[in-house]
Order: sequence, then C-alpha cells, then structure tokens
Amino acid sequence: MRVQSLTVAAAGAALLAPTMLPAEPMAHERPVVREGDVQAADLLARVRDCDRISRGRYRSDHGTPATIPVCGTADAVFWTADMDIDCDGRPGRRCNRRTDPFFSDTTAFQQSDGRQLNAERLPYVVVPAPSRTWDYRKHGVRGGSVVAVVHEDRVQYAVVGDVGPRDIIGEASYATAKALGIDPDPRAGGTDSDVTYIVFKDTRVRPIEDHEAAVTAGERLARRFVDGK
Repeated sequence: MRVQSLTVAAAGAALLAPTMLPAEPMAHERPVVREGDVQAADLLARVRDCDRISRGRYRSDHGTPATIPVCGTADAVFWTADMDIDCDGRPGRRCNRRTDPFFSDTTAFQQSDGRQLNAERLPYVVVPAPSRTWDYRKHGVRGGSVVAVVHEDRVQYAVVGDVGPRDIIGEASYATAKALGIDPDPRAGGTDSDVTYIVFKDTRVRPIEDHEAAVTAGERLARRFVDGK
C-alpha cells in the first residue's frame, strides 16, 4: 500500500517552478547492476541482531500493527520493513499528479541548486518524521546521509532524501525500487517485506544529488561496516 509522505519543504521552495525531465528507460530496458563488491548476505549478517534504539515500533502502512523497530550500532541505524514508492519531488513522466494520487512536488531536502529531488532519477530513502518514538536527527542521520538498501541479493546505495509520516517506516524513491528490481509504480508497486535499510551515521553526500558520490562512499562504509572496523 502506497502511503503519502509528509514532506517538509525548505523556505521559498514553493516559488520554484517544477521542471519536466526527459524520460528514463523503462526498468526492462536495462539490467539492474549491483553497485559494489559488498555482498547483500554480508550486510544482512551484520544486522541480524537488533539493539533497539527507538522507544517504540513503527507500522509498515496505515492500519497495520506497529511491529518494526529501529535498531542501531556504533556506526549505523537500520530497520527491515516493506518498501512503498515515494514519487515526490520534481515531476516527470512517471512521477506526477496523474500517475501518483499522493504526489507532492516537494521533498524534505533539496538539491544544491535549490530544486526538489527527482525521485525518478535519484535513489533516496524516506525516514519517519521526528517523534517520541524516534528522532533520526539525534542519531547522526540527516538529509544526504548514505544508505545501503538491501533486497534479496541486491544492494543499492542511496541517500536520505525525504521525511514521511511519524508512525510509518519503509519507503524509498522510484529510482531506488527500480534499481533493486522492485516494481516502482507509485500506485501498485513496492514490496510487502524483506527490505533492509542501513543508514550510516554522521555521513553526508554533497551535493545530495550526486549519486556517484553516494555509491563511492556507500561501498567504502559498507565494507568497513561488515568488517567491523
């Protein structure tokens, strides 16, 4: 079930005119390529045990039980949940008010040029809005933090790019889902379970839209994480 993100736009963002971008190839037109050498199984083994840092647990969708904790280590915070599709930000061919009934043309964090993020092109994940359950800001997480997203045998590096409802967890951009082989359709796509989100503390990609920098940093941080260094 797709849930609506509660984004927090920067001051003045409403004055920016949305820009239509050229369409990307459809998911079946190019193969999904794992971005680095760290294996999904090694990352999952590292987060097998949960030292819970959230006061409570999160729902995967509205109306579902709150069963998902946020866990932590010295170097990362992580959770395993579903993946809902976030299409918010700059409108394009696949992310707009026609394709997504919950579409918002703002994201909580913006590009270096002040424009909203592009969910079709940029792999990013959504964190819950700060609450008594968990406040991501107090655990070394911010806009642009590096994330390793794991699904089955695939690893996709991304950044923290948006903020969602305070009681729901498990959402990522169209581009993240597509790269992981998950249906990115904002209406009916996503997956119900088995997606692990590992956010590396006190990291930041600048500019936030530089995916190549996120991959380079992510691979280095993931290797250090699985090696326990």
